[in-house]
Amino acid sequence: MKYNRIGASGLEVSAVTLGCMSYGDPDIGSHGWTLPEDQSRDFIRRALELGITTFDTANAYSLGRSEEIVGKAINDFARREEVVIATKVCGTMRPGPNGRGLSRGHILEQVDASLRRLGTDYIDLYQIHRWDEKTPIEETMETLNDLVRSGKVRYLGASSMWAWQFAKAQYTAKLNGWTPFISMQAQYNLLAREDEREMYPFCLDQGVGALPWSPLARGKLTRPWDENSTRFESDPLAPTLYHQNEAGDRRIVDAVFAIADERAVSPAQVALAWVMHQPVVASPIVGATKLKHLGDAVAAVDLELSSDELTRLAEHYGPHAMEGMAW
Repeated sequence: MKYNRIGASGLEVSAVTLGCMSYGDPDIGSHGWTLPEDQSRDFIRRALELGITTFDTANAYSLGRSEEIVGKAINDFARREEVVIATKVCGTMRPGPNGRGLSRGHILEQVDASLRRLGTDYIDLYQIHRWDEKTPIEETMETLNDLVRSGKVRYLGASSMWAWQFAKAQYTAKLNGWTPFISMQAQYNLLAREDEREMYPFCLDQGVGALPWSPLARGKLTRPWDENSTRFESDPLAPTLYHQNEAGDRRIVDAVFAIADERAVSPAQVALAWVMHQPVVASPIVGATKLKHLGDAVAAVDLELSSDELTRLAEHYGPHAMEGMAW
């Protein structure tokens, strides 16, 4: 395993982050593929054995059950100071007023709830899960700064928004002497590269690191184009993704499989290696519901792609409208 700093910050993360949306309760929320605790613990234990020290979850995953499982497993299998726990706030956690979003009240309520569920007294990386159009960004950034100053949170991150929104948040923080974001968690893979136009150049210029979600495009880069997984068929977000340029996307998947065959590695390793090659990326977030997924992710860290292979993987990409930014 290799370890990278997130952007210009001092926070060091494993080159692979274990995405923990897959661990929770399949009967809570809309993620029917979610693994229950007795199965989830094997993945967290194996990830630690492979050198993965960074775990990404969210309060909204199974309405907090994911945080509970992750926190308990880490407390059982690792030393707290040796791992990086990332979680998020913004999603709906209860009905009625102030049950979601990035208001001061909701953030303060939810950070304490996340700490309880995780069984820890601090969160390494606290991320806003989406942009909240109803709350002034000044209110959000001041509240997040208060969490850092209190010691409940050590670093701040953001996820899936327009570049102008992220720039507004960063400069609001800097103008007021508040803590800025060190990371951007957005969808990024061979089939979704739109953030290369504005978001990632801004991140590189400002010393912000990327923690891409869905680096394997919900598995579309790891199987024949017309084959779907149980998760893809039951995922409420899936129908909104990867339908805009199917001819070009098929050719990209074909290139992934061709290079994988030539290298005698899995398609997942090739697709992940491409993401890891991008200079803005600190650590892609990889979900795993089979133990072989973890092995592929770790093997990708040491897979060096040639310039010719990088060209073959990228050359058929066409412009897309942004996807996966709204719930």
